[in-house]
Amino acid sequence: MYAIMYVKEVTVMQNTNITSARAELFKLASSCIKYNNVININTKDGNVIMLSEEDYNSLLETLYLAGIPGMYESIIEGASTPLEECEKLEWK
Repeated sequence: MYAIMYVKEVTVMQNTNITSARAELFKLASSCIKYNNVININTKDGNVIMLSEEDYNSLLETLYLAGIPGMYESIIEGASTPLEECEKLEWK
């Protein structure tokens, strides 16, 4: 069984530099975990994106499912199927 989450609100990514991120690491980590915020940390060598483990795992699962041929179509078809037409499963 797969669940689809529709995002109704788009959050703007927070930007900070590495010095500020170091000083506020706990606050930034808590923000990612509690509110699913994404933080862009700028360094002179490039940027780092900080996100919660839950969001990271969801992203990996989405990429995996998107890589299965026909999965997108199957999810759309399932989402548009009326509940009356769905098969009831007995979980053991």
